[in-house]
Parts: sequence; C-alpha cells; structure tokens
Amino acid sequence: MNLTLPTLPQGVHKEVIRATSQILSVSASLVDPEHPAVVQLCADLIATMRVSPGCVGLAAPQVGVAAQAFCVDVSAHPKTRTSHGLIVLLNAEIVEASRNEKGREGCMSVPDLTGDVKRATKITVAGQLPLTGQRVLITTDAFEARALQHEIDHCKGKLFLDRVTGAHALYARKVYLEPEGTSDS
Repeated sequence: MNLTLPTLPQGVHKEVIRATSQILSVSASLVDPEHPAVVQLCADLIATMRVSPGCVGLAAPQVGVAAQAFCVDVSAHPKTRTSHGLIVLLNAEIVEASRNEKGREGCMSVPDLTGDVKRATKITVAGQLPLTGQRVLITTDAFEARALQHEIDHCKGKLFLDRVTGAHALYARKVYLEPEGTSDS
C-alpha cells in the first residue's frame, strides 16, 4: 500500500551535514505543513535522498534545517518486507510500538560507521503531509519501521550512535556507495 502524497515542487540536492555539526543534536521545531518554505524543504529532502546511493531516508536536520520533516522510501531495499512507497512526514511521532529487536544501521551523517541498534519491530506513526497538513497514521514493521524511527530520532536531535547497544556494537563501514560519475560524496 503506497501513501498518496500531494504533488511537490522540484527539489534541489542539498549537502548532507556530518555528525560533528551541532544541528544534529538539537530537537527540531514543529513546522507549518502549508508554508512554502516547508513544502520546498520536503522536495529538497526527496531530491537529496534520491541522488544518495543506498539512502532510504533523510531528515531536515541532516541538510542543516532544524525542522521536524523527513522522507523515507525503503521500496527498493533488499531488507524490505512492508513498504508504503515514498513517505514524507512532518511533525511525526510514534504513537504505538512493540517488540524491540537489534539491527544494523548506517547514516548519511555518520558515513564511516554502522552500528547495532534496538528498535521496535512494529510501529504506528502519526504525522502530517506537506502542502495539505492532512494527518495520517502509518502502521508498518521490519525495515520500514526501523527507517521511520531513525528519521524521527534525527528530528529529536538523536543519531543512531546515541542508541547503539554498546561500543562493541560499532563497526567501520566496509562498503561506500558513491553517486555515478563522482569520486566524493
């Protein structure tokens, strides 16, 4: 089942902020879903996620904006069991969660590490859609649930590093995916 999103403007690829930036540890502000700058931010998040190999989600703080906005799309990922397609949510919160399970996570803002993080395997998230402000509930599981929780954490000023199960659960990233035709990302 895919979520029906309103048509957003053309997005612009933004630079992804790295873990040493203070903005990644600040709880982001609630946003007005109908404000033109917020709508454009959502389009920019999608554009940035789409040009970033292996990326399944991106939150506004990761592009330097302390706003509660993010996008997720796990539909092409091999670990996906349930997928709602492209999800763009504002002011999102987890309203129900069950059964924690440990899983490996990486992050565009922490490009050199991955880590084992315990997250709920089934969740219900409430949030608003950009442009219309429509409130939606999304119930999902497995990898999509993990991705949503990861992005909601970004909006609350947390990185996966804050949730790893211990120093023994951090790993050097072994594979780097780069956009076609570039040597740096």
